[in-house]
Amino acid sequence: MRTSRSALAAVTAATALVLTACGGGDAEAGGDAAEGTGDGAFPVTVEHAFGETVIEEKPERVATIAWGNHEAALALGVVPVIMEKATWGDDDDNGVLPWVEDKVEEMGAEMPETWDPTDGVDFEAIAASEPDVILAGYSGLTQEEYDTLSQIAPVVAYPETPWGSTWQDTLLQDAKGLGLEEEGRAVIDETENALAEKVGEYDNLAGTSAMWAYVEPTDTSSFSYFTVNDPRVQFFPEIGMEIPQAVTDASEGNDQFFGSESTETAADTFADADVMVVSTDFDQQKLMQEDPLMSKIPAIERDSMVWLPADAPEAAVSNPSPLNVTSEYMDGYLALLDEAAGKAQD
Repeated sequence: MRTSRSALAAVTAATALVLTACGGGDAEAGGDAAEGTGDGAFPVTVEHAFGETVIEEKPERVATIAWGNHEAALALGVVPVIMEKATWGDDDDNGVLPWVEDKVEEMGAEMPETWDPTDGVDFEAIAASEPDVILAGYSGLTQEEYDTLSQIAPVVAYPETPWGSTWQDTLLQDAKGLGLEEEGRAVIDETENALAEKVGEYDNLAGTSAMWAYVEPTDTSSFSYFTVNDPRVQFFPEIGMEIPQAVTDASEGNDQFFGSESTETAADTFADADVMVVSTDFDQQKLMQEDPLMSKIPAIERDSMVWLPADAPEAAVSNPSPLNVTSEYMDGYLALLDEAAGKAQD
């Protein structure tokens, strides 16, 4: 990814401001940036895919990268000073998902600033927020992006795989960077219990296999799927569903969150998928249902499908977080999965 000279200049200037503020010990905690309870002992060291990050003092100003990390912070009682704008599952186009709005309002805090990821990481906006730490426990940061962000503030990167952190991994990784690991574990327990109660209301989920799929609108010769590394796929066993053996086999040796199969063989390869989930951006529903080969995939043929509009919160909630798991939108997603599972069992 290219970084302009002006962006690097802004990073350098903002870094100087951050270091000055930290050195004086009077960094302003904008927007109630650190309201978590139970301060951890500092310094803390967080291991991640790029090595390790040492955070010398309790962060007061928190910036976040990608999905989920601002939600992890909020679940821990910490309001970021800046977060990435939501571009998927945003039903009112304000860049903030509904459960995030609800949580910030519940905390009586001001909404964090947002930065637009359309052209990649906005280093200038993040630097201008003068963070003490940058949370990216769930993200796809490259080495170059990590190195550039590290000039601004300590970065808590993902543990192992780009875009591969479960919501529990994300929460725990970010909690370590905030000195709130114990609180993070408590939030995980509470959220998992709440999810179990929701799942208990549905009859068709248990034992039904499900996968995520998509098709590039400009190339229908390949049929793509999310691998077992993707948290949307990893979520299925949490709600009693199974990952098709075909997806497990196809994911072998692939450390990415996605893979592809020839459309000519997809019907046979993914015949064991009872349910298929697809985001309907680029009119993928029409593409799949009308394509002479893809329409023969058993889940598509019998319509045991979950079609998620890209601007629907249910699409975003399919990638779980400690905030959206307890929301009404998770109920909506589970209901859609249960309905599709019922069709597969008929």
